Amino acid sequence: MTRLWPRGDQKIPGLRAGIIETAPAVFRKHGINTPLLIAHVMAQISHECGAGHDVVENLNYTAGRMMQVWPSRFPTLASGAPYAGNPRALANKVYNGRMGNALGSDDGYHFRGRGASQTTGREGYRRLARATGLDVVNHPDLVNDPRYFMECGVADFINCGCLPYAKSDDLLGVTRRLNGGTVGLDQRKQWLAKWKAAMVAVPVPRGPAVILPSPRPIDVPPVAPKPATGWLAAILNIIFKRR
Repeated sequence: MTRLWPRGDQKIPGLRAGIIETAPAVFRKHGINTPLLIAHVMAQISHECGAGHDVVENLNYTAGRMMQVWPSRFPTLASGAPYAGNPRALANKVYNGRMGNALGSDDGYHFRGRGASQTTGREGYRRLARATGLDVVNHPDLVNDPRYFMECGVADFINCGCLPYAKSDDLLGVTRRLNGGTVGLDQRKQWLAKWKAAMVAVPVPRGPAVILPSPRPIDVPPVAPKPATGWLAAILNIIFKRR
């Protein structure tokens, strides 16, 4: 990961070690059991969170940038001016009233994009809570905890219906399911090529899915990540070039 995610620990200390520790069980739980599937998951995650560097959505926009991203909402510079440099107000403006966010609330900002897959919206966090057992609705920053980062990212990948498209090596289909559009498709293609090349290093034996124990998201003291073991650890150690 020092090669593919060189700044992966700058925003969340220990993130890369947390990924290496938890990835084997998370992948097995969700049936991510071939080099192709791992490559698709990691490519999407790498793009969505900026290889671990953009783990919380940046909404500190200028009015001009708002016109580019949301042209129907901000047709003029004047319409975007009240929200320029104000991430909270902007998030509530563009996200409330959809994705399960209530109008006139702070939901848009509270449930802005976070984590490996940039989970967004109250409903997105609710789905993630149901899939993982983590109380991410009341504690949304759990998605960025190194202990749960991969579980949340992969669960979101599955929740969005990406797996059948990944099995068919359909990057466009995966992207549309996860992103809701094709934003960053060229960059996602580049990431997929990088991860496919990395996965050539070691074959991945297939194994049955396993059930992870229910997490304890609240009142669990931070723990230092331990080195991963087993077949996936060997792959990750080679890919990430751990020192």
